[in-house]
Amino acid sequence: MKITTELVDHICGLSCLELQTEEKQDMTAQLEQIVAYMDVLNELDTTGIEPMSHVFPLKNVLREDEELPSQDRAELLACAPASDGEAFLVPKAVE
Repeated sequence: MKITTELVDHICGLSCLELQTEEKQDMTAQLEQIVAYMDVLNELDTTGIEPMSHVFPLKNVLREDEELPSQDRAELLACAPASDGEAFLVPKAVE
């Protein structure tokens, strides 16, 4: 795939970037190198290799859910500038 300055202009528009003429030329050359490397990767024989979602074999890395007691409401509301004993009171923001 040939990367043109028009394509770089289009990409800049999509990504809300403003590049100077010299920067556009540099970006064109860099994008051409990236696409050329992808062509090299496309030539690799990947038959029999299972597709992966991650480079490393990951399983669920999230911790198990654990039920913990809540903090004391009175203790939490003690630092509030205004409360009704149940919740924080704040000035009305919308009429």
